[in-house]
Amino acid sequence: MIRVLIIEDDNALAELHHRYLHDIQGFDVVGIATSQKEALLQLEILKPELILLDVYLPDGHGIDILQEIRSKQLTADVILITAARDVDTLQQAMRGGVVDYLLKPVMFPRLESALNKYREQKHKLNHSSNIDQSMVDKMFSNPTPQQSSRQLPKGIDGVTLDKIQALYQLENNLTADMAGEKIGVSRTTARRYLEYLTSTGELVADLHYGTVGRPERSYAKATVHK
Repeated sequence: MIRVLIIEDDNALAELHHRYLHDIQGFDVVGIATSQKEALLQLEILKPELILLDVYLPDGHGIDILQEIRSKQLTADVILITAARDVDTLQQAMRGGVVDYLLKPVMFPRLESALNKYREQKHKLNHSSNIDQSMVDKMFSNPTPQQSSRQLPKGIDGVTLDKIQALYQLENNLTADMAGEKIGVSRTTARRYLEYLTSTGELVADLHYGTVGRPERSYAKATVHK
């Protein structure tokens, strides 16, 4: 069993993550900390192998905890789970060697995928004496182009998906008609991609009435929760 410490200032979210881990084989939650002070104390005593780390804490910052872990050369691995969407936080997390970076609101399939991948990698490392390039590529998530394309559901093309996501760097509320017109695809195609992003938690859908009174679904960026 992989010993896990959850560091999350929202008690409800911490409990939710706890229950998620209970449903995934191979993980044991040994502690929950809701502040930086609690986190540092539990780190020292419980010595977890994996930490689910929030960034915004009432008495500090998760990146400070990450730096503390590295400065003390603790062997704990870190998955960052945060509402922080700024590039600076992502860069600091990468420099600190996090094994994954999950944006809130976290969907259970994404968390499950991250944990399963971590468990499999840890098992391989514990049972390997030598490495080859194939093993390294899998560890650092460097698939071939063919492998990468298969990670998306059938009917979802990476290029078109990038175009849809780019729209939301400029606008925050679009119908399928509007999105399709802007990137040059049909309303049906645009809606398929918008619904996919809704299923991943990146967008949220709402119903509103157009000028002729016909209800339409509009899609906006998911609200960032602390």
